[in-house]
Amino acid sequence: MASDYMYWAKTQAPVRYGLSSSEVPPCRLDRFPVTIADLELDGASRYRYPALRAAIARKCGVSPDQVVMADGASMATMLAMAALIAPGDAVLVEHPVYEPMTAAALHCGAEVRHFARAEPDFRIDLDAVERALTPATKLIVLTNLHNPTGNRTDTGTLRALGEMAERVGARVLIDEIFLDAAIPAQSSAALLGDAFVCISSLTKCYGLSGLRCGWILAAPDLAERIWRLNELYGVAQAHAAEQLSLLALDRLDEVAADLPALLDRNRALANAFFAGRDDLDCVPMTGGITAFPRLLAGDVDALNRLLRERYDTAIVPGRFFGSPDRFRIGVGQPTEVVEGGLERLGAALDSLR
Repeated sequence: MASDYMYWAKTQAPVRYGLSSSEVPPCRLDRFPVTIADLELDGASRYRYPALRAAIARKCGVSPDQVVMADGASMATMLAMAALIAPGDAVLVEHPVYEPMTAAALHCGAEVRHFARAEPDFRIDLDAVERALTPATKLIVLTNLHNPTGNRTDTGTLRALGEMAERVGARVLIDEIFLDAAIPAQSSAALLGDAFVCISSLTKCYGLSGLRCGWILAAPDLAERIWRLNELYGVAQAHAAEQLSLLALDRLDEVAADLPALLDRNRALANAFFAGRDDLDCVPMTGGITAFPRLLAGDVDALNRLLRERYDTAIVPGRFFGSPDRFRIGVGQPTEVVEGGLERLGAALDSLR
């Protein structure tokens, strides 16, 4: 009935050096030519707002009848799972796993099993999936880019997962919220066939979390079922947010113009930091926004407390992903924040030796 991670994340005191953040800096939409009069604050909703639905479809390379809008990727996850699984259904989920996805499946009454991603790079291990898959499996759940490690799953592996799912009558649900930070660039798995249901938003890679612009990509018949659930849960999205989301999508290249260079700089800083530490084990970042180093000795929660109390810095303990000896850091914030946070993380690690 709840997500331990989301409650923890929303109740932590803010810090100056937030390595716990997994998104890029906030984008200010007031730099664009828009006034409050443009937002149609007349109390009316715009049913399945066609203009926004079409803009998301253009961005993702799908048809509008494959798009369902939702209040952020979290609600998109809930809607998709509620449409795809019933109490007692078997759901196969990756490990390490972003805890809210497991929480949503459990809330829907699923019987959750896990397959392990292969270390050290946390790639999808198709043999592990095959061993865990059963005729009762209704859904395979993963993230791409992987949250928390940032690993990119290639198209060939995704196709193989889709074929496995189809053999047992299952679907593959993929959270693609970090996919636009992939190197090389990669299209949504929704383009690979009806076995795939994909979730994303404008939050992590574009700094537009306040819009709560999330979406689901699915086969048209399934998309219609999810729309009906969306109308049951929330009736309609706030139209002013829809208008601003459309504004952002129409100017997405401008919104994201400085972000590739920012992430390149910050990933290089993180990789140099990891390479210089003999108390951490981490595969170098090659894309994405997050990394998931292992603390070779000591307690991750104690490290996070020390960072918060003495260094005005924060990380995300790996227990929220099922890996208590690891922690997630994000490199999407301004370079001075990431650089300062890494310096303080190093000082805290040194003090714990």
